[in-house]
Amino acid sequence: MGLEESPRRPAGISVPSRRDRLLRKLTEGIGGPLGAHAAPGRVRPVIFTVERVLILMTTTAAVLAILVKAPCRDSGWVRPDQFYRACYSDWTEAFQFQGLGSGIFPFTEGSPFDGPVLLGALAGILTLLVPVSAAGVVQTEALVRYFDVNALLAVAAWIGTVVATMRLASRRPWDAALVAVAPIAILTAASGWTLIPVAFSVFGLLSFARNRFMIAGILLGLGTGFSAHLLLAYAAVVLLAVRTGRARPAIVTGLSLAATSVLTSLPFGRRWNSAFPWDYDPAALNVTSSLVSGFNLLAGRVGLQPLSDAAVGITAVVSFLVLTGLVALLVLRAPRRPRLPQVVLLLVGVLVLVIPNYRPELTLWLLPFVALSYVDWRVFLTWQVIEALHWWAFWMVVARDASSGAASNNIDNLYYLAAVVARLVVTGFILYRVAGHILEPDTDPVRRLSIDDPAGGPFNGAPDRDGAPKRTGDTPVGWNASSSSPKNPAPKDPQ
Repeated sequence: MGLEESPRRPAGISVPSRRDRLLRKLTEGIGGPLGAHAAPGRVRPVIFTVERVLILMTTTAAVLAILVKAPCRDSGWVRPDQFYRACYSDWTEAFQFQGLGSGIFPFTEGSPFDGPVLLGALAGILTLLVPVSAAGVVQTEALVRYFDVNALLAVAAWIGTVVATMRLASRRPWDAALVAVAPIAILTAASGWTLIPVAFSVFGLLSFARNRFMIAGILLGLGTGFSAHLLLAYAAVVLLAVRTGRARPAIVTGLSLAATSVLTSLPFGRRWNSAFPWDYDPAALNVTSSLVSGFNLLAGRVGLQPLSDAAVGITAVVSFLVLTGLVALLVLRAPRRPRLPQVVLLLVGVLVLVIPNYRPELTLWLLPFVALSYVDWRVFLTWQVIEALHWWAFWMVVARDASSGAASNNIDNLYYLAAVVARLVVTGFILYRVAGHILEPDTDPVRRLSIDDPAGGPFNGAPDRDGAPKRTGDTPVGWNASSSSPKNPAPKDPQ
Protein backbone atom coordinates (compact mmCIF):
# COMPACT_ATOMS: atom_id res chain seq x y z
CA MET A 1 0.00 0.00 0.00
CA GLY A 2 1.63 3.24 -1.11
CA LEU A 3 1.94 6.34 0.91
CA GLU A 4 -0.58 9.10 0.18
CA GLU A 5 0.87 12.26 -1.31
CA SER A 6 0.88 14.99 1.31
CA PRO A 7 -0.84 18.22 0.35
CA ARG A 8 1.40 21.06 -0.70
CA ARG A 9 2.26 23.41 2.13
CA PRO A 10 1.30 27.05 1.72
CA ALA A 11 4.11 29.17 0.40
CA GLY A 12 5.84 31.42 2.91
CA ILE A 13 6.16 35.13 2.39
CA SER A 14 9.29 37.21 2.18
CA VAL A 15 10.26 38.94 5.44
CA PRO A 16 11.98 42.32 4.87
CA SER A 17 13.69 42.36 8.28
CA ARG A 18 15.51 39.14 7.34
CA ARG A 19 16.57 40.05 3.81
CA ASP A 20 17.08 43.83 3.77
CA ARG A 21 20.35 44.90 5.38
CA LEU A 22 19.08 48.28 6.51
CA LEU A 23 15.89 46.92 8.06
CA ARG A 24 17.85 44.13 9.73
CA LYS A 25 19.96 46.73 11.52
CA LEU A 26 17.02 48.98 12.35
CA THR A 27 15.11 46.14 13.99
CA GLU A 28 17.94 45.29 16.37
CA GLY A 29 16.64 47.79 18.90
CA ILE A 30 13.21 46.11 19.02
CA GLY A 31 14.28 42.49 19.21
CA GLY A 32 15.95 41.94 15.86
CA PRO A 33 14.65 40.37 12.65
CA LEU A 34 11.79 37.88 12.64
CA GLY A 35 12.95 34.57 14.09
CA ALA A 36 14.07 31.69 11.92
CA HIS A 37 11.31 29.40 13.22
CA ALA A 38 8.51 31.85 12.43
CA ALA A 39 6.42 30.84 9.43
CA PRO A 40 4.70 33.92 7.96
CA GLY A 41 2.36 32.93 5.17
CA ARG A 42 1.96 29.40 6.54
CA VAL A 43 0.43 30.47 9.85
CA ARG A 44 -2.35 33.02 9.47
CA PRO A 45 -2.53 35.63 12.24
CA VAL A 46 -5.86 35.99 13.97
CA ILE A 47 -5.98 39.80 13.92
CA PHE A 48 -2.86 41.43 12.50
CA THR A 49 -2.74 40.07 8.97
CA VAL A 50 -0.40 41.71 6.51
CA GLU A 51 -3.28 43.48 4.79
CA ARG A 52 -4.68 44.90 8.02
CA VAL A 53 -1.26 46.09 9.18
CA LEU A 54 -0.66 47.79 5.81
CA ILE A 55 -4.06 49.49 6.02
CA LEU A 56 -3.20 50.68 9.53
CA MET A 57 0.16 52.00 8.32
CA THR A 58 -1.49 53.81 5.40
CA THR A 59 -4.14 55.33 7.65
CA THR A 60 -1.47 56.62 10.02
CA ALA A 61 0.47 58.10 7.11
CA ALA A 62 -2.75 59.66 5.78
CA VAL A 63 -3.33 61.41 9.12
CA LEU A 64 0.16 62.88 8.83
CA ALA A 65 -0.62 63.95 5.26
CA ILE A 66 -3.68 65.88 6.45
CA LEU A 67 -1.63 67.45 9.26
CA VAL A 68 0.80 68.76 6.63
CA LYS A 69 -2.10 70.86 5.31
CA ALA A 70 -3.32 71.85 8.79
CA PRO A 71 -1.81 75.38 8.72
CA CYS A 72 -3.90 76.25 5.67
CA ARG A 73 -6.95 74.41 6.91
CA ASP A 74 -6.85 76.46 10.10
CA SER A 75 -5.99 79.89 8.69
CA GLY A 76 -7.09 79.65 5.07
CA TRP A 77 -5.43 79.07 1.71
CA VAL A 78 -4.01 82.54 1.03
CA ARG A 79 -0.93 83.72 -0.81
CA PRO A 80 1.97 83.61 -0.21
CA ASP A 81 1.47 81.89 3.16
CA GLN A 82 0.13 78.68 1.61
CA PHE A 83 3.36 78.39 -0.38
CA TYR A 84 5.76 79.16 2.45
CA ARG A 85 3.90 76.67 4.64
CA ALA A 86 3.80 74.16 1.76
CA CYS A 87 0.13 73.47 2.41
CA TYR A 88 -1.16 74.46 -1.03
CA SER A 89 -3.76 72.17 -2.64
CA ASP A 90 -5.27 72.07 -6.12
CA TRP A 91 -8.59 71.19 -4.49
CA THR A 92 -9.02 74.50 -2.74
CA GLU A 93 -7.50 76.51 -5.58
CA ALA A 94 -9.98 75.06 -8.08
CA PHE A 95 -12.83 75.56 -5.62
CA GLN A 96 -11.98 79.23 -5.10
CA PHE A 97 -10.87 80.36 -8.55
CA GLN A 98 -12.19 77.90 -11.14
CA GLY A 99 -15.88 78.27 -10.50
CA LEU A 100 -16.47 75.21 -8.31
CA GLY A 101 -17.26 77.27 -5.23
CA SER A 102 -19.73 79.34 -7.24
CA GLY A 103 -21.70 76.35 -8.42
CA ILE A 104 -20.31 76.36 -11.97
CA PHE A 105 -19.83 72.77 -13.11
CA PRO A 106 -16.56 72.19 -15.04
CA PHE A 107 -16.74 72.48 -18.82
CA THR A 108 -20.16 74.13 -18.77
CA GLU A 109 -20.72 77.67 -20.04
CA GLY A 110 -18.70 80.17 -18.03
CA SER A 111 -16.47 77.58 -16.37
CA PRO A 112 -12.73 78.40 -16.34
CA PHE A 113 -11.81 74.84 -15.31
CA ASP A 114 -9.17 73.52 -17.72
CA GLY A 115 -8.09 70.19 -16.23
CA PRO A 116 -8.49 66.61 -17.52
CA VAL A 117 -12.03 65.62 -18.38
CA LEU A 118 -12.86 63.05 -15.71
CA LEU A 119 -10.97 65.03 -13.12
CA GLY A 120 -13.27 67.95 -13.89
CA ALA A 121 -16.31 65.72 -13.68
CA LEU A 122 -15.19 64.37 -10.31
CA ALA A 123 -14.36 67.83 -8.99
CA GLY A 124 -17.82 69.04 -10.00
CA ILE A 125 -19.64 66.05 -8.53
CA LEU A 126 -17.88 66.53 -5.18
CA THR A 127 -19.22 70.09 -4.97
CA LEU A 128 -22.68 68.53 -4.58
CA LEU A 129 -21.57 67.42 -1.13
CA VAL A 130 -20.76 70.93 0.09
CA PRO A 131 -22.70 74.21 0.13
CA VAL A 132 -21.80 76.53 -2.76
CA SER A 133 -22.64 80.16 -3.34
CA ALA A 134 -24.37 81.23 -6.52
CA ALA A 135 -23.38 84.83 -5.73
CA GLY A 136 -19.76 84.06 -6.51
CA VAL A 137 -18.56 84.41 -2.91
CA VAL A 138 -16.74 81.33 -1.65
CA GLN A 139 -17.53 80.64 2.00
CA THR A 140 -14.69 79.52 4.27
CA GLU A 141 -16.78 76.70 5.72
CA ALA A 142 -17.56 75.38 2.25
CA LEU A 143 -13.88 75.58 1.26
CA VAL A 144 -12.78 73.56 4.28
CA ARG A 145 -15.52 71.00 3.74
CA TYR A 146 -14.56 70.61 0.08
CA PHE A 147 -10.97 69.98 1.16
CA ASP A 148 -12.14 67.38 3.69
CA VAL A 149 -14.29 65.53 1.14
CA ASN A 150 -11.41 65.34 -1.31
CA ALA A 151 -9.06 64.27 1.46
CA LEU A 152 -11.30 61.33 2.33
CA LEU A 153 -11.39 60.30 -1.32
CA ALA A 154 -7.60 60.56 -1.56
CA VAL A 155 -7.15 58.42 1.55
CA ALA A 156 -9.48 55.78 0.11
CA ALA A 157 -7.49 55.79 -3.15
CA TRP A 158 -4.24 55.53 -1.18
CA ILE A 159 -5.45 52.56 0.86
CA GLY A 160 -6.80 50.89 -2.27
CA THR A 161 -3.46 51.39 -4.03
CA VAL A 162 -1.58 49.81 -1.13
CA VAL A 163 -3.90 46.78 -0.97
CA ALA A 164 -3.78 46.28 -4.76
CA THR A 165 0.03 46.56 -4.69
CA MET A 166 0.15 43.96 -1.93
CA ARG A 167 -1.96 41.55 -3.97
CA LEU A 168 0.23 42.05 -7.04
CA ALA A 169 3.35 41.35 -4.99
CA SER A 170 2.44 37.70 -4.36
CA ARG A 171 4.81 36.31 -1.70
CA ARG A 172 6.37 39.74 -1.07
CA PRO A 173 3.33 41.57 0.38
CA TRP A 174 5.41 43.75 2.69
CA ASP A 175 6.86 45.53 -0.34
CA ALA A 176 3.58 47.45 -0.42
CA ALA A 177 4.73 49.17 2.79
CA LEU A 178 6.86 51.39 0.55
CA VAL A 179 3.64 52.84 -0.84
CA ALA A 180 1.99 52.99 2.57
CA VAL A 181 4.63 55.06 4.37
CA ALA A 182 6.50 56.88 1.59
CA PRO A 183 7.42 60.38 2.82
CA ILE A 184 6.63 61.93 -0.56
CA ALA A 185 3.12 60.44 -0.33
CA ILE A 186 2.68 62.00 3.10
CA LEU A 187 3.84 65.37 1.76
CA THR A 188 1.82 65.39 -1.48
CA ALA A 189 -1.22 63.13 -1.06
CA ALA A 190 -3.44 66.13 -0.25
CA SER A 191 -1.89 68.42 -2.86
CA GLY A 192 -4.28 67.34 -5.61
CA TRP A 193 -6.07 64.47 -7.31
CA THR A 194 -2.91 62.55 -8.27
CA LEU A 195 -3.72 59.46 -6.19
CA ILE A 196 -6.90 58.83 -8.20
CA PRO A 197 -5.17 57.84 -11.48
CA VAL A 198 -2.50 56.02 -9.46
CA ALA A 199 -5.23 53.82 -7.97
CA PHE A 200 -6.75 53.21 -11.41
CA SER A 201 -3.36 52.16 -12.79
CA VAL A 202 -2.70 49.62 -10.03
CA PHE A 203 -6.23 48.19 -10.03
CA GLY A 204 -6.06 47.97 -13.81
CA LEU A 205 -2.89 45.88 -13.62
CA LEU A 206 -4.36 43.77 -10.82
CA SER A 207 -7.33 42.93 -13.07
CA PHE A 208 -4.92 42.14 -15.91
CA ALA A 209 -2.89 39.89 -13.61
CA ARG A 210 -6.10 37.98 -12.87
CA ASN A 211 -6.82 37.62 -16.61
CA ARG A 212 -9.79 39.99 -16.49
CA PHE A 213 -8.71 41.89 -19.56
CA MET A 214 -11.93 43.77 -20.26
CA ILE A 215 -12.10 45.07 -16.69
CA ALA A 216 -8.42 46.01 -16.89
CA GLY A 217 -9.12 48.04 -20.03
CA ILE A 218 -12.10 49.78 -18.42
CA LEU A 219 -10.05 50.75 -15.37
CA LEU A 220 -7.12 51.98 -17.46
CA GLY A 221 -9.55 53.83 -19.75
CA LEU A 222 -11.14 55.59 -16.78
CA GLY A 223 -7.68 56.40 -15.49
CA THR A 224 -6.68 58.06 -18.75
CA GLY A 225 -9.54 60.49 -18.20
CA PHE A 226 -7.57 61.70 -15.18
CA SER A 227 -4.06 61.31 -16.54
CA ALA A 228 -2.84 60.24 -19.96
CA HIS A 229 0.24 58.61 -18.46
CA LEU A 230 -1.82 55.44 -17.87
CA LEU A 231 -1.45 54.76 -21.60
CA LEU A 232 2.14 53.82 -20.76
CA ALA A 233 0.86 50.94 -18.62
CA TYR A 234 -0.96 49.65 -21.69
CA ALA A 235 2.17 50.21 -23.78
CA ALA A 236 3.99 47.86 -21.40
CA VAL A 237 1.31 45.22 -22.03
CA VAL A 238 1.76 45.64 -25.79
CA LEU A 239 5.54 45.25 -25.59
CA LEU A 240 5.24 42.01 -23.62
CA ALA A 241 2.53 40.79 -26.00
CA VAL A 242 4.93 41.32 -28.90
CA ARG A 243 7.70 39.50 -27.05
CA THR A 244 5.56 36.50 -26.11
CA GLY A 245 3.29 36.39 -29.12
CA ARG A 246 0.21 36.45 -26.87
CA ALA A 247 -1.77 39.16 -28.61
CA ARG A 248 -5.29 38.45 -27.37
CA PRO A 249 -4.85 39.96 -23.86
CA ALA A 250 -3.40 43.15 -25.34
CA ILE A 251 -6.13 43.38 -27.99
CA VAL A 252 -9.01 42.86 -25.56
CA THR A 253 -7.51 45.27 -23.03
CA GLY A 254 -6.80 47.86 -25.72
CA LEU A 255 -10.28 47.73 -27.23
CA SER A 256 -11.85 48.01 -23.79
CA LEU A 257 -9.57 50.93 -22.92
CA ALA A 258 -10.33 52.75 -26.17
CA ALA A 259 -14.08 52.24 -25.85
CA THR A 260 -14.07 53.48 -22.27
CA SER A 261 -12.03 56.56 -23.17
CA VAL A 262 -14.34 57.45 -26.05
CA LEU A 263 -17.56 56.89 -24.12
CA THR A 264 -16.40 58.93 -21.13
CA SER A 265 -15.13 61.73 -23.38
CA LEU A 266 -18.21 62.14 -25.60
CA PRO A 267 -20.11 64.32 -23.09
CA PHE A 268 -17.20 66.77 -23.10
CA GLY A 269 -16.92 67.20 -26.85
CA ARG A 270 -13.40 67.96 -28.04
CA ARG A 271 -11.89 68.11 -24.56
CA TRP A 272 -10.99 64.41 -24.69
CA ASN A 273 -7.36 65.24 -25.39
CA SER A 274 -6.80 67.43 -22.34
CA ALA A 275 -5.82 64.69 -19.88
CA PHE A 276 -2.29 65.94 -19.32
CA PRO A 277 -2.11 66.62 -15.58
CA TRP A 278 1.32 68.23 -15.80
CA ASP A 279 -0.34 71.04 -17.77
CA TYR A 280 -3.12 71.53 -15.20
CA ASP A 281 -2.07 74.48 -13.05
CA PRO A 282 -5.11 76.04 -11.35
CA ALA A 283 -2.95 78.46 -9.38
CA ALA A 284 -0.91 79.51 -12.44
CA LEU A 285 2.28 78.81 -10.49
CA ASN A 286 4.41 78.85 -13.65
CA VAL A 287 7.23 77.08 -11.82
CA THR A 288 8.68 74.06 -13.59
CA SER A 289 10.98 71.38 -12.30
CA SER A 290 13.07 69.76 -14.99
CA LEU A 291 16.66 69.89 -16.17
CA VAL A 292 15.72 72.13 -19.09
CA SER A 293 13.83 74.53 -16.85
CA GLY A 294 16.79 74.50 -14.48
CA PHE A 295 18.98 75.57 -17.37
CA ASN A 296 16.65 78.47 -18.07
CA LEU A 297 16.81 79.53 -14.42
CA LEU A 298 20.56 79.95 -14.64
CA ALA A 299 20.82 81.12 -18.24
CA GLY A 300 20.32 84.76 -17.41
CA ARG A 301 22.85 84.64 -14.60
CA VAL A 302 25.66 83.30 -16.80
CA GLY A 303 24.75 85.32 -19.89
CA LEU A 304 23.20 82.54 -21.98
CA GLN A 305 20.01 82.69 -24.00
CA PRO A 306 17.15 80.79 -22.28
CA LEU A 307 15.37 78.17 -24.33
CA SER A 308 12.00 79.16 -25.73
CA ASP A 309 8.85 77.29 -24.75
CA ALA A 310 8.84 75.61 -28.15
CA ALA A 311 12.45 74.48 -27.73
CA VAL A 312 11.67 73.13 -24.25
CA GLY A 313 8.71 71.17 -25.60
CA ILE A 314 10.67 69.77 -28.55
CA THR A 315 13.54 68.75 -26.26
CA ALA A 316 11.13 66.93 -23.94
CA VAL A 317 9.36 65.10 -26.78
CA VAL A 318 12.61 64.02 -28.47
CA SER A 319 14.09 62.87 -25.16
CA PHE A 320 10.96 60.91 -24.36
CA LEU A 321 10.87 59.19 -27.76
CA VAL A 322 14.55 58.26 -27.60
CA LEU A 323 14.37 56.90 -24.06
CA THR A 324 11.14 54.96 -24.64
CA GLY A 325 12.71 53.50 -27.77
CA LEU A 326 15.61 52.26 -25.64
CA VAL A 327 13.17 50.77 -23.14
CA ALA A 328 11.32 48.97 -25.93
CA LEU A 329 14.60 47.61 -27.27
CA LEU A 330 15.52 46.39 -23.78
CA VAL A 331 12.16 44.67 -23.32
CA LEU A 332 12.32 42.91 -26.69
CA ARG A 333 15.98 41.91 -26.57
CA ALA A 334 16.62 41.12 -22.90
CA PRO A 335 17.83 37.55 -22.21
CA ARG A 336 14.62 36.83 -20.30
CA ARG A 337 11.20 38.41 -20.60
CA PRO A 338 10.96 41.33 -18.13
CA ARG A 339 8.21 41.43 -15.55
CA LEU A 340 5.22 43.66 -16.32
CA PRO A 341 5.72 46.08 -13.36
CA GLN A 342 9.35 46.57 -14.41
CA VAL A 343 8.33 47.66 -17.90
CA VAL A 344 5.63 49.99 -16.54
CA LEU A 345 8.14 51.55 -14.14
CA LEU A 346 10.69 52.18 -16.89
CA LEU A 347 8.15 53.78 -19.23
CA VAL A 348 6.51 55.97 -16.57
CA GLY A 349 9.92 56.78 -15.09
CA VAL A 350 11.12 58.07 -18.45
CA LEU A 351 8.10 60.37 -18.59
CA VAL A 352 8.78 61.64 -15.07
CA LEU A 353 12.37 62.41 -16.03
CA VAL A 354 11.54 64.49 -19.11
CA ILE A 355 8.25 66.27 -18.25
CA PRO A 356 8.92 70.02 -18.52
CA ASN A 357 6.16 70.98 -16.06
CA TYR A 358 6.96 68.40 -13.41
CA ARG A 359 5.53 68.90 -9.93
CA PRO A 360 6.53 66.95 -6.79
CA GLU A 361 3.24 65.02 -6.48
CA LEU A 362 3.79 63.32 -9.84
CA THR A 363 6.33 61.08 -8.09
CA LEU A 364 3.28 59.22 -6.77
CA TRP A 365 2.96 57.68 -10.24
CA LEU A 366 6.12 55.69 -9.58
CA LEU A 367 5.57 54.49 -6.02
CA PRO A 368 3.60 51.24 -6.58
CA PHE A 369 5.80 50.18 -9.48
CA VAL A 370 8.99 50.85 -7.56
CA ALA A 371 7.57 48.65 -4.79
CA LEU A 372 6.84 45.90 -7.33
CA SER A 373 10.11 46.25 -9.25
CA TYR A 374 12.99 47.28 -7.04
CA VAL A 375 13.02 46.93 -3.28
CA ASP A 376 16.09 48.19 -1.45
CA TRP A 377 15.18 50.22 1.60
CA ARG A 378 18.46 52.15 1.61
CA VAL A 379 17.97 53.30 -1.96
CA PHE A 380 14.28 53.88 -1.35
CA LEU A 381 14.86 56.09 1.71
CA THR A 382 17.61 58.00 -0.10
CA TRP A 383 15.22 58.61 -2.98
CA GLN A 384 12.50 59.75 -0.60
CA VAL A 385 14.79 62.14 1.30
CA ILE A 386 15.85 63.76 -1.97
CA GLU A 387 12.24 63.93 -3.15
CA ALA A 388 11.30 65.62 0.13
CA LEU A 389 14.10 68.15 -0.28
CA HIS A 390 12.99 68.82 -3.84
CA TRP A 391 9.40 69.23 -2.61
CA TRP A 392 10.56 71.84 -0.08
CA ALA A 393 12.73 73.65 -2.64
CA PHE A 394 9.90 73.69 -5.17
CA TRP A 395 7.48 75.39 -2.81
CA MET A 396 10.11 77.86 -1.63
CA VAL A 397 10.63 78.95 -5.24
CA VAL A 398 6.87 79.28 -5.71
CA ALA A 399 6.63 81.30 -2.50
CA ARG A 400 9.51 83.53 -3.56
CA ASP A 401 7.91 84.32 -6.91
CA ALA A 402 4.47 84.86 -5.32
CA SER A 403 5.71 87.18 -2.57
CA SER A 404 8.28 89.17 -4.58
CA GLY A 405 10.25 89.25 -1.34
CA ALA A 406 13.89 90.13 -0.89
CA ALA A 407 16.31 87.62 -2.41
CA SER A 408 18.14 87.35 0.91
CA ASN A 409 14.98 85.96 2.52
CA ASN A 410 14.27 83.35 -0.15
CA ILE A 411 15.87 80.33 -1.76
CA ASP A 412 18.45 80.91 -4.48
CA ASN A 413 18.10 79.34 -7.92
CA LEU A 414 21.35 77.42 -7.43
CA TYR A 415 19.93 75.49 -4.50
CA TYR A 416 16.74 74.79 -6.39
CA LEU A 417 18.70 73.53 -9.40
CA ALA A 418 20.72 71.28 -7.09
CA ALA A 419 17.48 69.79 -5.77
CA VAL A 420 16.19 69.25 -9.32
CA VAL A 421 19.41 67.55 -10.44
CA ALA A 422 19.50 65.36 -7.31
CA ARG A 423 15.93 64.23 -7.99
CA LEU A 424 16.74 63.36 -11.59
CA VAL A 425 19.90 61.47 -10.61
CA VAL A 426 18.32 59.31 -7.91
CA THR A 427 15.24 58.56 -10.05
CA GLY A 428 17.51 57.68 -12.96
CA PHE A 429 19.55 55.41 -10.66
CA ILE A 430 16.46 53.42 -9.69
CA LEU A 431 15.54 52.98 -13.36
CA TYR A 432 19.14 51.93 -14.06
CA ARG A 433 19.02 49.27 -11.35
CA VAL A 434 15.71 47.93 -12.66
CA ALA A 435 17.21 47.73 -16.15
CA GLY A 436 20.11 45.83 -14.57
CA HIS A 437 17.68 43.28 -13.09
CA ILE A 438 16.16 42.85 -16.54
CA LEU A 439 19.55 42.22 -18.14
CA GLU A 440 20.58 39.90 -15.29
CA PRO A 441 17.31 38.29 -14.13
CA ASP A 442 19.12 36.13 -11.59
CA THR A 443 19.65 39.29 -9.51
CA ASP A 444 15.92 40.10 -9.44
CA PRO A 445 14.74 39.42 -5.85
CA VAL A 446 11.16 38.86 -7.00
CA ARG A 447 12.18 35.92 -9.18
CA ARG A 448 13.53 33.82 -6.36
CA LEU A 449 12.03 30.43 -5.51
CA SER A 450 11.00 29.72 -9.12
CA ILE A 451 8.57 32.65 -9.27
CA ASP A 452 8.37 34.36 -12.66
CA ASP A 453 6.00 37.34 -12.92
CA PRO A 454 3.20 37.30 -10.32
CA ALA A 455 1.71 40.50 -11.78
CA GLY A 456 2.08 39.39 -15.39
CA GLY A 457 -1.22 37.61 -15.85
CA PRO A 458 -1.07 35.78 -19.21
CA PHE A 459 2.66 36.58 -19.48
CA ASN A 460 3.50 34.80 -16.23
CA GLY A 461 5.76 31.92 -17.27
CA ALA A 462 5.18 32.51 -20.97
CA PRO A 463 8.01 31.55 -23.34
CA ASP A 464 9.19 33.97 -25.99
CA ARG A 465 7.40 34.08 -29.32
CA ASP A 466 10.22 32.38 -31.21
CA GLY A 467 10.28 29.32 -28.95
CA ALA A 468 11.69 28.40 -25.56
CA PRO A 469 13.29 30.98 -23.29
CA LYS A 470 16.75 31.99 -24.40
CA ARG A 471 18.60 30.91 -21.29
CA THR A 472 18.56 27.63 -19.42
CA GLY A 473 16.43 27.90 -16.34
CA ASP A 474 14.32 30.78 -17.59
CA THR A 475 11.11 28.74 -17.38
CA PRO A 476 10.13 28.59 -13.72
CA VAL A 477 10.32 25.24 -11.99
CA GLY A 478 6.88 23.66 -11.83
CA TRP A 479 5.62 25.51 -14.89
CA ASN A 480 3.73 23.67 -17.59
CA ALA A 481 4.04 25.89 -20.67
CA SER A 482 1.44 23.97 -22.64
CA SER A 483 -1.26 24.57 -20.05
CA SER A 484 -0.41 28.27 -19.64
CA SER A 485 -0.72 27.96 -15.88
CA PRO A 486 1.64 27.16 -13.02
CA LYS A 487 1.40 23.80 -11.32
CA ASN A 488 2.27 25.39 -8.02
CA PRO A 489 1.33 29.05 -8.27
CA ALA A 490 2.31 31.56 -5.65
CA PRO A 491 -0.50 32.35 -3.22
CA LYS A 492 -2.89 35.08 -4.33
CA ASP A 493 -3.19 36.79 -1.00
CA PRO A 494 -0.40 35.69 1.35
CA GLN A 495 -0.92 36.57 4.97
